Amino acid sequence: MSNPHPEPHWHAAALAHLHQADPILSKAIARVAGPVRPAAHEDLYLALLRAIVSQQISTKAAAAIWRRFTALFRPDGYPEPREVLRREEDELREAGLSRQKIGYLKAIADYQERGLLDYEHLSQLDEEAFTKHLTAIKGVGRWTAQMLQMFALDQPDVFSEGDLGLQNAMRKWYNLEETGRALQKKMLLLAEPWRPYRSLACKYLWKSLDPTPPINADLGWD
Repeated sequence: MSNPHPEPHWHAAALAHLHQADPILSKAIARVAGPVRPAAHEDLYLALLRAIVSQQISTKAAAAIWRRFTALFRPDGYPEPREVLRREEDELREAGLSRQKIGYLKAIADYQERGLLDYEHLSQLDEEAFTKHLTAIKGVGRWTAQMLQMFALDQPDVFSEGDLGLQNAMRKWYNLEETGRALQKKMLLLAEPWRPYRSLACKYLWKSLDPTPPINADLGWD
């Protein structure tokens, strides 16, 4: 049986580079059982909806709300953008969504309906252009854009210095005592030798935490 998420052709070279570039990162990678697998997700619209539903709530709560939300869209459970835009707020509230998140989901549906979430086009953009395009959607911030690049697009060189899990991992491995902007600046500096494979480094650092944060399980990465 074939692996649904085979390693990309650059994976072995990336690991060799990371091991050589940073001895501390090399130890963190060695602590992780098994390789980190890619999980590209070409439906950026669906990935964005799930990311918004999952924001600021537990993984368990997010899964329950997502099930109730998709159950509204019969027969196949796919939230077509036109249908999302047509749904009454009360109906979506009953699925467990806040008024704020309903507004965000409708903004994403509107973007999709206007053809502004095309995978082929967006996958060719650099990090800043992609982030600028996505953060034009109400409710989508820089962190969400970075997570989509790392996971949905499986782009190799994205670094999210604002992510709490990554901050915790780097504090642990590099004995960092800084906080706030000072911490983020130090993280960016430490991550420079990891280029052009910073995404893979981040994924191993997340996996090295105990317990592993449920980062982007909704995008197919456990």
